[in-house]
Amino acid sequence: MKIYRAALLRFADDGSPQYDSDGLLAVGPDAQGRECVLAAGSWQALQGQWAQHPGAEVMHLPGRLIAPGFVDMHIHYPQTDVIGAPADGLLPWLEHYTFPHESRFHDRAYADGVAEFFLDELLRNGVTTALTFATSHPASVDAIMAASQARGMRMMAGKVLQDRHSPDGVRDDCEQGLIDTEALIGRWHGVDRLGYAITPRFAPTSSEAQLRGAGALAAKYSDVWVHSHASENLDEIRWVRGLYPQARSYLDVYAGFGLMRERAVYAHCIWLDEADRALLRETGTAAAISPTSNLFLSSGYFDYLKADAAGFRYGLASDVGGGMSFSPFRTMQAAYVVGREGHAKQGFSLKPGALWWQHTAGAARALGLEGVIGNLQPGCEADFIILNPSCTPLLARKTAQAESLDELLFAMIVLGDDRLIEQAVIAR
Repeated sequence: MKIYRAALLRFADDGSPQYDSDGLLAVGPDAQGRECVLAAGSWQALQGQWAQHPGAEVMHLPGRLIAPGFVDMHIHYPQTDVIGAPADGLLPWLEHYTFPHESRFHDRAYADGVAEFFLDELLRNGVTTALTFATSHPASVDAIMAASQARGMRMMAGKVLQDRHSPDGVRDDCEQGLIDTEALIGRWHGVDRLGYAITPRFAPTSSEAQLRGAGALAAKYSDVWVHSHASENLDEIRWVRGLYPQARSYLDVYAGFGLMRERAVYAHCIWLDEADRALLRETGTAAAISPTSNLFLSSGYFDYLKADAAGFRYGLASDVGGGMSFSPFRTMQAAYVVGREGHAKQGFSLKPGALWWQHTAGAARALGLEGVIGNLQPGCEADFIILNPSCTPLLARKTAQAESLDELLFAMIVLGDDRLIEQAVIAR
């Protein structure tokens, strides 16, 4: 058993932050041998029971803050080297940068190298779980899954399905792509902390037959994830409308093929109407908000007020490589800007605790992993980060003046980067 003494951040069931300036986190094996949170709260209240436990290793971390590991709801590991590429918009960016780069992932050795770098970068930035695209090549899935398994990380990934409107090198065959998907589900889903995601790239790059087959697999394997894009860009939406004129909306395309359900996650979801938002809520489908990507590609603003009124689940995502950074702090900064800009007339702004929740416990809830990851309540897997709020002179000066939890969290959101992450701890 390990006992950590430091400031401690976690979240209540209603999403509100719980904070102890002098906290105790007890970590030890559960019945299956996985490290989980045994206790969390104030040092004064818990130390008599836990710190004195025979065999307990006590680590005192003065000046540090322990928080849940960040959860990235939508990212593309094969686009690690595409980040920062200039483009006129989503579709030109895919054509000129993304597809040519992804074509290299047929080579397992190449995919292994990118996967290792990608996971290093996630952990360096405090991200302990991600839902990631691979490419259309099965080797790309094997690479990210094997690398994640070796580190003991909780990771969800899937082979991209794209059998049309895609160049040679990334386009797959409809029937073979579905066969490969089912084989990969059998190879990786539920192994250690790994999960599979059925992954149509987006509606324009899959034929009706491929989406129908993906829906059949989603029905057959109800505990796997479904992961795709929806309603990101107006040009993209016009393209979808022309390809699927029978569908009421972009999201309705996926609904028609049985691809909206619990554990289905659609990135962006910017240009929705009330019927779309109701569909998300009624099917248990989640949205992955990707604000740095949306700003970079000028896609639009996610509507927080209408999302909350509709009551569907959502969380934050980096969307690397369209997104501009692996850092959750950059993502939370951008979400704050999107909330302000998108709702300027209403005077709306997101609270710091709400931003942090969207990237931890809220993202876990949206992924169907509430109580498993993204929080430090008893029973959660022990994925957490140790933060040093004095990691830079400016951050040290600012956090020393914080008079409330909101001020402390917001200072880290605005001024933080990978230097704030002193250590990312993965449950073993």
